[in-house]
Amino acid sequence: MKALRGSPDNRLDFISLVLRGKKVSFDKVLAMVDEMVTLLGQEQVDDDEKKAYCQEKMDAAEDKKKVLDLDISDLEKEIEETKAFIATTMEEIEALAAGIKALDKSVMAATDTRKAENEE
Repeated sequence: MKALRGSPDNRLDFISLVLRGKKVSFDKVLAMVDEMVTLLGQEQVDDDEKKAYCQEKMDAAEDKKKVLDLDISDLEKEIEETKAFIATTMEEIEALAAGIKALDKSVMAATDTRKAENEE
């Protein structure tokens, strides 16, 4: 009974008092116990419903996270492929630019040669 003292629920203190008094009928005590059992049963049902709801939401969130992780992975692969494509394209552009410079030199040399031949 000492464990019940100072409990935040005054109903338990009242039950303890009634049990110590022995002059009071146990009908009230039994009714109170029945009310508490009913209340606890309803609270358990409510808790079970809340747990099921939370579990459902957590499952949905985990599924969404998996989908987003896959999307991130796919996008990272696409970024790497795009970077590789850009690097290849830049190398091709540099090769074409070098080819154009060589062609310009060749055209200039041919032009100079024709001019020199025409002057003779």
